[in-house]
Amino acid sequence: FAGAAQSLGAGAILVNPWNITEVAASIGYALTMPADEREKRHRHNFTHVTTHTSQEWAETFVSELNDTVVEAQLRTRQIPPLLPKREAVDHYLQANNRLLILGFNATLTKPADTLGRRVDQFKDMEPKLHPELREPLKRLCADPKTTIIVLSGSDRNVLDENFGEYNLWLAAEHGMFLRLTTGDWMTTMPENLNMDWVDSVKHVFEYFTERTPRSHFELRETSLVWNYKHADVEFGKLQSKDLLQHLWTGPISNASVDVVQGARSVEVRAVGVTKGAAIDRILGEIVHHNDEKAPIDYVLCIGHFLPKDEDIYTFFEPELPAGPASRANSLNRFTSNSTGLAAFCRKAPLPFPAPEKKGTSTLCNGHWWSRMRERMSMHEGPSVLDLK
Repeated sequence: FAGAAQSLGAGAILVNPWNITEVAASIGYALTMPADEREKRHRHNFTHVTTHTSQEWAETFVSELNDTVVEAQLRTRQIPPLLPKREAVDHYLQANNRLLILGFNATLTKPADTLGRRVDQFKDMEPKLHPELREPLKRLCADPKTTIIVLSGSDRNVLDENFGEYNLWLAAEHGMFLRLTTGDWMTTMPENLNMDWVDSVKHVFEYFTERTPRSHFELRETSLVWNYKHADVEFGKLQSKDLLQHLWTGPISNASVDVVQGARSVEVRAVGVTKGAAIDRILGEIVHHNDEKAPIDYVLCIGHFLPKDEDIYTFFEPELPAGPASRANSLNRFTSNSTGLAAFCRKAPLPFPAPEKKGTSTLCNGHWWSRMRERMSMHEGPSVLDLK
């Protein structure tokens, strides 16, 4: 029971002082212990005492304290700066072909009460467009120089209900499904996307939903999300750790999936399903549909995205040119991305060929993106991006 039993227990003989028989037997063993064993035990404890000194403890403590300060500074640097609103508006007014990419949940929705526990969970599960944003959004949609994309992880029905009356582009399930509100849904999913893992992951999510009060899960076409933001905070965290262990040792041990952890959610999605990976395919369709003559010269992207989806921001970061000759190519291009689609540059300002009429069943257009890529590689089209 002594504190020294923790540090010197390996070389010493440990006893329970309340057990008289054990104490007597241990004293007897110590008195009759062979000399070589006594020497080994003593050497082990002597080494521990001489290496784990108070000075060593103090140095370790101060070192860890310094590490904590450095880690805090690194975390502070990672906080993005505030949007320079005046500058953003000035550039917007000067631009001729603008692209606005907006998230939906926690970006265009009414903020949820995260501090109080009395939250209407049912209403919170059905995100709605903030009433105060309806009029500004209509005015932006009416501007012929502005193209708006609502890019969300939500499924198609949720986006249809909230934005059906607006003239904009909807990109559901992290950009895997796309439509102009006046047209039909089409898929931008990579070909040969393996979804065999869905049923087994669904069983795990059902199991933990039953055992975690006020949690729920959503089954989407390219992902599954288990959400526990309304559950007890500590219990929810414990359950999420247990859920992750179940996933890694079972249904997804050999599957081509990404597990994305949110603040209070766990999402399993196919590899390559990110907003950044989808944005080039979305841009390709928008340019093709609009028959753009002028390059996009203004991009404003606002969203409350998971870290996994923040590759959408890096997509628009221009590579610094090596010299004056490479400036045009570094700015006027599509960026290559994790899906392995080739990057391409636009040199001559020739228009895209006229869009083909789409059939009624636009969701099953697995060859649509192949045709699109062929068109883009065969024809020299306009510079898609010209971001100064």
